[in-house]
Amino acid sequence: MKPSVFLAIPFGKFFEHKIAQSYTLVPAEAKDEAEALVTIGALTTGPAEIDAMPRLRVIATFGSGYEGVDVEAAKTRGIAVANTVGANAASVADLSVALLLASLRHVTAGDRLIRAGEWRGANPAGLLFARGLTGRRVGIVGLGAIGQKIAHRLEAFETEIAYHGRHRREGVPYRYFGSVLELARWADVLVLAHRADESNRHMIDAGVLEALGPDGHIVNITRGSAIDEDALVAALENRTIAGAGLDVFENEPDVREDLRSLPNVVLTPHLGGGTREALGAMADAVIANLDAFFAGKPLPGAVD
Repeated sequence: MKPSVFLAIPFGKFFEHKIAQSYTLVPAEAKDEAEALVTIGALTTGPAEIDAMPRLRVIATFGSGYEGVDVEAAKTRGIAVANTVGANAASVADLSVALLLASLRHVTAGDRLIRAGEWRGANPAGLLFARGLTGRRVGIVGLGAIGQKIAHRLEAFETEIAYHGRHRREGVPYRYFGSVLELARWADVLVLAHRADESNRHMIDAGVLEALGPDGHIVNITRGSAIDEDALVAALENRTIAGAGLDVFENEPDVREDLRSLPNVVLTPHLGGGTREALGAMADAVIANLDAFFAGKPLPGAVD
């Protein structure tokens, strides 16, 4: 008999068809029968949700994030937790660079100008003479699978790269800073690629943005909770920093109007891992975790 799986959200026909080849999918009204839960990191899976599934033995997140999963509560019940770390790293890194370039080079502002038919005389002058990417000091927060791919891509732009993380990484050629504030003082670009959770909520505050400086840009592809949005809006309005590229927000999918109205921010609707290749890789990684668990083998993406 196939192990039973409950999908916390609709994951689409492709994934559902693929997982149904080896597992029995149960509807919400029968989730108390499920032995496995497939969810996403942004969705709360706390003691109440876990207790509602008495037969639950393994939680697999679709994506690298698992901030919504109460790992300790799961461990108390003897439930394994796994994620798909690295499966979407290339796609997220690509979008990070795209957002950075769009912010630095006023891509969306230029697009709006052309569409409005306002390319006349000196009108594009405000978009000229911006600093480019070459020669920039780029600080990456979080040098995991995604952060390292971002670093490798940005090396091609002849940038100087440094990073901050929970721990110093051995064998990498980049300078390490012990705090985000120190990194921001050194850098003029910050890219957030760390694992976001309550321990680093609003890590990017008014002080960090001020340290980044009036020529600075920030890119966030991790979680909206990483940035104090009140401080970010004020910094963009006051030109404390020059610009931002954001793929994630504190209250997705509701993005605050004052942020949406700013001309010096580039916004995308959490597209980082949303490529055909990344979604396929994450689906395969979820199934690989479930297959390993029910075969009694170590989980490839086990969360420690």
